[in-house]
Amino acid sequence: MANNHLTSESKQLATWYFTFAAILFGAQLLFGLVAAIQYVMPGFLFEIIDFSIARILHINALVVWMVFAMFGSVYWLLPDETGIETVGIKIGKLLFWIFAAAIVVVVLVYLLVQVGPADETTIWFITEGREYIEAPRWADFGIVVVALGFVGNLFLTGMKGKQTGIVTVLMADMIAFSGLYLAGMFFTDNISVDQYWWWWVIHLWVEATWEVFVGAIAAYGLITMLGAHRKTVEMWLWIEVSMLFGSGILGMGHHYFWIGTPEYWWEIGALFSALEPLPLVAMFIHVLYDWGKTQGEQNAQGKDVSVINNKPAFTWFVLNAFGNFLGAGIWGFFHTLPQVNLYTHGTQFTSAHGHLAFFGAYATILIGMMYMGIQGSNGIKVMKNTKASIWAVSLITSGVVGMTVSLTIAGYVQVLVSRAQMGATWAAYFDGQSGMWFTQAMDWRLFMGAVTFAGFLFLIKDFLSTGKDAQHEH
Repeated sequence: MANNHLTSESKQLATWYFTFAAILFGAQLLFGLVAAIQYVMPGFLFEIIDFSIARILHINALVVWMVFAMFGSVYWLLPDETGIETVGIKIGKLLFWIFAAAIVVVVLVYLLVQVGPADETTIWFITEGREYIEAPRWADFGIVVVALGFVGNLFLTGMKGKQTGIVTVLMADMIAFSGLYLAGMFFTDNISVDQYWWWWVIHLWVEATWEVFVGAIAAYGLITMLGAHRKTVEMWLWIEVSMLFGSGILGMGHHYFWIGTPEYWWEIGALFSALEPLPLVAMFIHVLYDWGKTQGEQNAQGKDVSVINNKPAFTWFVLNAFGNFLGAGIWGFFHTLPQVNLYTHGTQFTSAHGHLAFFGAYATILIGMMYMGIQGSNGIKVMKNTKASIWAVSLITSGVVGMTVSLTIAGYVQVLVSRAQMGATWAAYFDGQSGMWFTQAMDWRLFMGAVTFAGFLFLIKDFLSTGKDAQHEH
């Protein structure tokens, strides 16, 4: 990403974060493909990369590329929102290199060492073994230090510059972002207690702090791309904050079904977890309705106020609103009611929800922010869709939706055969896994994963060629 048009060091740093995030995004998809092939052909890369390692790399690369893109998004919007250069930018640049180097070391350890001696050294230097947050203990501390440095920069800039609702929400959110990660860092030998705190990271870190972050980014993007009224988007942002931190904390109860907590959590958790995406969808609908009424109108300078100045980014932002609702809301809700979860827990339903929710809620809007970064980096006033950007969004979206449908079908087979018909025994599990519908669904999951990866290649092509493309208006 060229920086020749960037006057702000903060925006320049943002492009570093976006670039590294795009590399990790590719790694996430690549290891996802490896794991999908191993599901269909168990001997693939035997004794080179185990399925468990491919899965660790797939999931952790997902989390880390999104964190990099989030930090980049904040560094991008801070000068616009506060009216000043980000405070502590030199520290920000140093922390970027520390963070990036740490990630490279962790990935190499996962690939080359893989399994430790199962004592304290394993936890500190190889993997903690906690699903989704496998990072070794030294990397955990590193992530917290980097996050605190980032939060410090955000707060110093937010307090010194102009204070907007978007920056205020981000400041509050990033304290929770740093704090909730700590819940997964201490050890307890009681598995129920350990799972309780683990869910605080897995659910609240992602479903509360990340969702609020997405709301703030959506508000900024709608103001920047459409000229949305700040009062409108910030009103919905505050509604989202109250609903997310309220419903997010209560909604976490749907995970407690399996770890010995009181029964009242079942209903509370199932009900509130479905409410989380609603304010974001409402914000988009409200803004698009207002924008629709301005079609053809002109401002004082005679410019058409209804022009979208970054169509690729806007496409991804719209996908975010409805992908969030479908993936996090609908697919999340229909297997979390305890009466249903009794049968669906631990099946491919969870994987179907995970794929669509992470894509719909986070990947979409972060890719949109990358496009905004490219627009600013190259000084493009109105950014149009290219053939590559259309292929990218079409293939990635259809690939992820295809994987979600395939995994949902696989989940149904497991529920019907493994649980309802055969009573959740080991024999039932293997019968479900070897059934025709299940194996066909896994074949389709692999094919749709390849489609997603092809879309990623088009996305990178578009990222790299956009500045040179003559069909963009300068």
